[in-house]
Amino acid sequence: MQPMPEDWNRAVAVVAHPDDLEYGAASAVARWTGQGKEVAYLLATRGEAGIAGLPPDKTGPLRVEEERRSAAIVGVREVEFLDHQDGLVEYGVPLRRDLAAAFRRLKPDVVITMSFDLTWGEQGPVNHADHRAVGLAVLDACRDAANEWVFPDAGPHWTGIRDAYVGSTDPTHFVDVTASIDAGIASLREHRAYLDGLGGDFDPDEFLRNMAGFTGLGAGVEYAVGFRHYPMG
Repeated sequence: MQPMPEDWNRAVAVVAHPDDLEYGAASAVARWTGQGKEVAYLLATRGEAGIAGLPPDKTGPLRVEEERRSAAIVGVREVEFLDHQDGLVEYGVPLRRDLAAAFRRLKPDVVITMSFDLTWGEQGPVNHADHRAVGLAVLDACRDAANEWVFPDAGPHWTGIRDAYVGSTDPTHFVDVTASIDAGIASLREHRAYLDGLGGDFDPDEFLRNMAGFTGLGAGVEYAVGFRHYPMG
């Protein structure tokens, strides 16, 4: 792994659900906003199908508020929701258009998203269908946003996306989050209703430190978050 370059000013982090970024990437976001960079969050859904026993019309607003509080902890002021249906996000032209329009509006240099692999690692569980659809659509929408003849009604084209970085169990790059992991943990703790809905004794501190500590071993730092690099230039 190589250190992820930080010679950029503005990023958009795109995921399917509230809480997806907080399982690791938020610690990197806290580092970047601490450097004065601007990071916006873009979520495909409101996570309304994410809490067993609580209907979507109650869950959606609750999870939106949790995400906004969570984002604020790591210095993110812009949080947008595309309102695709939680659990039923489809890869396709409508999703690509919504993402391309957002990129044209937000004008990032770098785009961050989540794994679109079928499984989490070679022997891991199957990745959520929404995660797979969003992650792949993000990469395609980076190119769509730069093409003036694709989605011409979705705003002026934006050619400034230089790189995309995808959260991965097989990373090419890392971000040293040793100094910012506490903010990442606090950010995950804001998803109280969702975490309570999972049941069990999940500990955000233990989970994130174990995961970032493992990546850090390969990076030569105490705690790190790993990403796979996809050049867009």
